Amino acid sequence: MQTTDVLVIGAGIVGAACAHALVQAGLSVRIIDARVGGATAAGMGHLVVMDDNPAELALSKSSLDLWHAWAPQMDAGCAFTACGTLWLAANEEELQAAHIKRATLQAQGVACEMLDAAALARAEPALRPGLAGALKVKGDSVVYAPRAAQWLVAQAAAHGTVVFEKAEAAQIDGQTVTLRDGSQRSAGAIVLASGIQAPQLCPGLPLRPKKGHLVITDRYPGTVHHQLVELGYITSAHHSDGTSVAFNVQPRPTGQLLIGSSREFDTTDPAVNNAVLARMLQRALGYLPGLADLNAIRTWTGFRAATPDSLPIIGPHPAHPHLWLAVGHEGLGVTTAPATAQLLAAQITGSTPPIDPMPYAAQRFDSWGAA
Repeated sequence: MQTTDVLVIGAGIVGAACAHALVQAGLSVRIIDARVGGATAAGMGHLVVMDDNPAELALSKSSLDLWHAWAPQMDAGCAFTACGTLWLAANEEELQAAHIKRATLQAQGVACEMLDAAALARAEPALRPGLAGALKVKGDSVVYAPRAAQWLVAQAAAHGTVVFEKAEAAQIDGQTVTLRDGSQRSAGAIVLASGIQAPQLCPGLPLRPKKGHLVITDRYPGTVHHQLVELGYITSAHHSDGTSVAFNVQPRPTGQLLIGSSREFDTTDPAVNNAVLARMLQRALGYLPGLADLNAIRTWTGFRAATPDSLPIIGPHPAHPHLWLAVGHEGLGVTTAPATAQLLAAQITGSTPPIDPMPYAAQRFDSWGAA
């Protein structure tokens, strides 16, 4: 049986970041994943400070600081771009919400500024006329997440012992993981970071799938300059049931536009739902009418792993010694992977966590049910 300090199940952005942080802490790491891709490959790769609650703000801001520290070292394939986010206010009510958001972010040292209607039109001429304004968050960025995950693993391997094994974990028993072929791997600690697949290895995890659709266009450089998100996205993103859509468009360094977003609960059917896709695109056209003239070249779906309170679970499993959890990041896995990894590595090694770990602890759920 092969032994290592830590065995990480999942090679997406969260698992890769965990491997990176654990090696930095002086531990040897084995990563196991048979489905390299998953939510990391399906998502938008946005890096955005979110402030729906203090815990989300702490995790996302801490992570953005790390992303910006890494950016100068990342290779071109990671496509890191500090494009900023414009949170769009369609009316006076949303404009007031933008002012509140600005105050919250500025209180935490996040650089942001209000744009009035005229300034918004100058910043993004393709937007429809009549919007009330926007909040510009300067440090928000985008990254090509699959390549960034590979980069993190490569960086870890360059500074310590990392073994990557393309294999499927079938069972976790104490400090042993049994693979689908029957062979076993053991470790001092096991980190479960396999997204929506995690409940198959750890039954009872309070995770629900949230299906999302994305569309990418052909190359139209200069059409959009910032990531554009409607302020109504915040409400839509945290609906606990039903299907919802919201406007979210991201410029890629290639000149392509990535168009979202949608949410459907409790389905694992990967097929494109044409009715939901039509609603999503209609919503996008309401903000960017010129999208109707652009050529879409690909549409796909992915699955976010959502907890009941929309915060990830980071830390020890309450009932299984040696098992550590880094799951339930919903649509913020790419954004919050760095701080998740730092937080988990600190707990595993007994060092001081960079932020308070309690809001993300598994124990906050009553019998793995509602928060």
